[in-house]
Amino acid sequence: MTMRPLQDITVVAIEQAVAAPFATRQLADLGARVIKIERPDGGDFARGYDTTVKGLSSSFVWLNRSKESLTLDLTRPEAAGVFARLIDRADVFVQNLAPGAADRLGTAPGVLRERHPRLIACSVSGYGSSGPYARKKAYDLLVQSEAGLISITGTEDAPAKAGISVADIAAGMYAYSGILTALLARTATGLGASLEISLFDALTEWMAQPAYYTGYGGAPLSPSGPNHASIAPYGPFRAGDGGHVTLGIQHAREWARFCADVLRRPELAVDERFRTNPLRVKNRRALHDAIESAFSTLSTGDVIGRLESARIAWARLNSVADLLDHPQLAQRDCWRDIESPAGPLRAIVPPVRMDGVEPVMGAVPALGQHTDAILEELGMARDAVAAWRMEGVI
Repeated sequence: MTMRPLQDITVVAIEQAVAAPFATRQLADLGARVIKIERPDGGDFARGYDTTVKGLSSSFVWLNRSKESLTLDLTRPEAAGVFARLIDRADVFVQNLAPGAADRLGTAPGVLRERHPRLIACSVSGYGSSGPYARKKAYDLLVQSEAGLISITGTEDAPAKAGISVADIAAGMYAYSGILTALLARTATGLGASLEISLFDALTEWMAQPAYYTGYGGAPLSPSGPNHASIAPYGPFRAGDGGHVTLGIQHAREWARFCADVLRRPELAVDERFRTNPLRVKNRRALHDAIESAFSTLSTGDVIGRLESARIAWARLNSVADLLDHPQLAQRDCWRDIESPAGPLRAIVPPVRMDGVEPVMGAVPALGQHTDAILEELGMARDAVAAWRMEGVI
């Protein structure tokens, strides 16, 4: 029998968009039962982001497999009893409600843990529960702006956001690791915990290196497009046939070997413009010209051959379509078929591989798919459930 590390853990989540659903999906991957509470009038608004996955939202498919969907209008008094019964059975509660909503609904961590000391109550917000920004709404792009990420992404002429929801993902991963830590601590203390994670705090942690560089260096990192802001050469370079190869030179020995064995210009290693990494960054344009001049007589395959022989790190400048067909994913058995309201879909397995553990790759739920079953499990009569549906409670 396949081991499921969290098979005895029940998670109740009032969640939407990316950050909290990303955290709870990781828990579901490890076998936790995740009951996702959604509004009856449309549910998690991520369901409507797009319709590209056979009519389903690509974001919702990514973030919500293996969960149970319960529709419940938490603003209705009738819903309070259902929610209370769910929390009675829960190990973990996760929410990323708008500022102030948890207090209005009675789902604030302090309130819940007073009644349930073993509960792990995790709140994900934009800026945290205190400070001048506590009441501000926050979405990924807004937090990327506030945390300074956009100022160092793109180019000097055209700042750019990161191409994925990095603030949401960062917060989701810290929520996930925090919940796992709290579950581990509970085995020793018998007590749960209140966890607070904000998108701003999470992304600020990820911005620590640029912050140190700016704070102690006296000047900010300059936006460097596809190149590393503080290491050179580290980025894509054009070969003679128009293809691009991304290089990553990490230290002086590699730089000398790269000049001698790949560029076949050993004198560049001691050129006063390029002798050290700070000098190479300072003279990046001249450095790129020298490298692409040497590459101009070579095909992409020839460049890769020389890099391999010289043991220099490199990568292809792939598209997302290239990623889907990447041989590394195919050879490592990284794809699984999952069910959804639109039929079978292909999904990528979680990145952590554990001996004897096969990740749970359950279906993406339709809105309210599990409502009747969950309410029946809680002891509600079928006629009462039918009446609630007519009244819009569920």
